[in-house]
Amino acid sequence: MNILHVDINHPLLIEELAALGHTNHKDFTSSKAQIETKISDYEGLIIRSRFAIDKSFLDSATNLKFIGRVGAGLENIDVDYATQKGIHLIAAPEGNQNAVGEHALGMLLSLFNKLNQADAEVRQGLWQREANRGVELDGKTVGIIGYGHMGKAFAKKLKGFDVEVLCYDIKPNVGDDNATQVALKEFQNRVEVVSLHTPQTPRTIGMINSEFIQQFAHPFWLINNARGSAVVTKDLVTALESGQILGAGLDVLEYEKSSFENLFSVAKMPKSLQDLMQFKQVLLSPHVAGWTVESHRKLAQTIVDKVKRQYH
Repeated sequence: MNILHVDINHPLLIEELAALGHTNHKDFTSSKAQIETKISDYEGLIIRSRFAIDKSFLDSATNLKFIGRVGAGLENIDVDYATQKGIHLIAAPEGNQNAVGEHALGMLLSLFNKLNQADAEVRQGLWQREANRGVELDGKTVGIIGYGHMGKAFAKKLKGFDVEVLCYDIKPNVGDDNATQVALKEFQNRVEVVSLHTPQTPRTIGMINSEFIQQFAHPFWLINNARGSAVVTKDLVTALESGQILGAGLDVLEYEKSSFENLFSVAKMPKSLQDLMQFKQVLLSPHVAGWTVESHRKLAQTIVDKVKRQYH
């Protein structure tokens, strides 16, 4: 097959697809409109997140057999229309699930032990031990929303701690030895930590809002390594101010769709994001939870393996 690669990925992806007999072409610079004019020449497309694959693009892809998304989700693809057109969709959550699990645990422990705050203070010559007294994870009830590849990876990382792990998922019977699946009401009544591992869907956009937060019986810590759209930033700020949310580790932001070149100028930054950044108990990273040296290779290998299973 002729395969077009529109994002830079680990070189093994092209090397191993070539070894399988496929012809690979790279185009990392053309616009979506330009690529749309030539996509009919290809049976395969490899993409990460450069642009959305919508109905118009798919209509132009008259010979496309598969799309490989080098990442966990497929939200940048019109899945229903692609499926209707008989295009096989490949994602690679297996490739970065371990990285996401480790990142979530790292964020949680850093928040509990105020490591980001303490580090900044020591660098300024401040030695404030009492102000940086932490809390321990042992004995806590940790809740995971979304118990797929990423949620399961985080639960596995928690096995070394004396914690109870609950999970909530719209799919039935996904619990396992590492997490007990419960109804949402029980989840909200019991957990002290909430870690999000949901895909972006109409149901999850804006899911963590004031109404949802107020349903929890206890103040809780929030980790979001899933999608920024799941958390309403202004409502998170309100909950941090009231103490209903004790702290937050965010690898993703509601405003990621905006241009990052302009986002961090004061004139362009949304007020709720400016407010969020004032909290010492908020830890931020630039959507790198699944972005490790190892996952770079494993994501590519997962795509190759799935192409091999489907077509060889």
